[in-house]
Amino acid sequence: MDIGVIAIILFGSLFLFLFLGVQVSFAMGGISIIMGLIFWDGFSSLDGFVLGSYEHATQSILTALPLYIFMAAVLMYSDLAEDMYEVIYRWFGGIRGGLAAGTSVVSAVFASMVGVVSVATAALGMVARPSMLKRGYDDKLTLGVIMAGGVLGVLIPPSIVMIVYASESGESAGALFMAGILPGILAAILFIIYSLVLCFIKPEKGPNIEVGHRFTWAEKFWSLKGIILPAVVIFLVLGSIYLGVATPTEAGAVGAAGALFAAGTRKKLNMENIKSIFLMTARLSGMIFWILIGAVAYARIVAVTGVGDWLAGMITETGFNRWIILILILLFFLILGMFIDTVAVLLITAPLFLPVLTALDFNMIWFGILFCIAVCIGNLTPPFGVSLFIMKGVAGDLNIRSIYAAVWPFIFLLLLLLIIIILIPEIALLLPALMMD
Repeated sequence: MDIGVIAIILFGSLFLFLFLGVQVSFAMGGISIIMGLIFWDGFSSLDGFVLGSYEHATQSILTALPLYIFMAAVLMYSDLAEDMYEVIYRWFGGIRGGLAAGTSVVSAVFASMVGVVSVATAALGMVARPSMLKRGYDDKLTLGVIMAGGVLGVLIPPSIVMIVYASESGESAGALFMAGILPGILAAILFIIYSLVLCFIKPEKGPNIEVGHRFTWAEKFWSLKGIILPAVVIFLVLGSIYLGVATPTEAGAVGAAGALFAAGTRKKLNMENIKSIFLMTARLSGMIFWILIGAVAYARIVAVTGVGDWLAGMITETGFNRWIILILILLFFLILGMFIDTVAVLLITAPLFLPVLTALDFNMIWFGILFCIAVCIGNLTPPFGVSLFIMKGVAGDLNIRSIYAAVWPFIFLLLLLLIIIILIPEIALLLPALMMD
């Protein structure tokens, strides 16, 4: 059978199953088994799928996944979001638009700690939105800063997506963590500038706290007590990786233990929370590993049928400038990110595009950051962005069009960030280079 026809069957059937609502892992795994029976080695191909999936799933780097998810779950169930928001309100509420700018920071930091976009968006939506509306902030601005900050958990370490990308690309997870820091900070700065400028031009969008209701310095410093230990945990994780004291997996264990200690000192570890923490860890870890198993099988059949090499050759022989190819691939990621979970996007596309990008001599650490930004944009883009429907579920009193309108300014800011990182790759590569030195 012609290789082009095999490629159409392989990719077309996957998107058909996804469109019909079949789980990503079962769609990829089922297609791989059927294609393996037909095009590989009959029932003997099943041995290759099983051994390949087992070998991939037991990589040491993937041991870090449940550790970081556990750390995130502990921090989330210790009411960290509420404490962080209270700090921002006390310190920056007196500035016009300060609460919106601060919420961008809180959303980004909390999302990086949690590592799961949906969880971060839902938690901040429940905590920050009612408080901002009560203080007279425009709902469109409120929705935008929460959703935009929430997706940055993909970009700002410790990021679950970066761990999976490291596993698929063979790059260092520690280097990816470091590469995400400056772009993540730059994204938060862009959100802050937009919020402050908008509230300066249109004061009704974000009023400041009246003078008589502002907090004393003592009250401001006292509010910091709730976030010191969680902040120390995150700095321990990133610091130990940056200094070479620990591998990302070891740092994940340190973070999990530190998160337990921080939650214990806050007296948040009751039996109900402990049960929820372990359930969340098991569910998210299981989901990711099932997708991983399906993706490994799918990658095997792509390689065995020769579709991967055929696609790479076809793309590289088009004669297009490599930068045009890069932009088209990023656009494809952005579109997929509107419909599918971020980890699933990565695992579906990795066997197809990573060889192409390697052949085009792109830095794969840098590309990992571009991928994260692209799927962040996809998560926010109407009409199907995942974060939009999560926010709709949290803010049930709004119609979906209001949420669409709220997010467009932040989509343009993330597109600006993507362009900046493409034009100035050193922003992403500076810290990894320093770490290697």
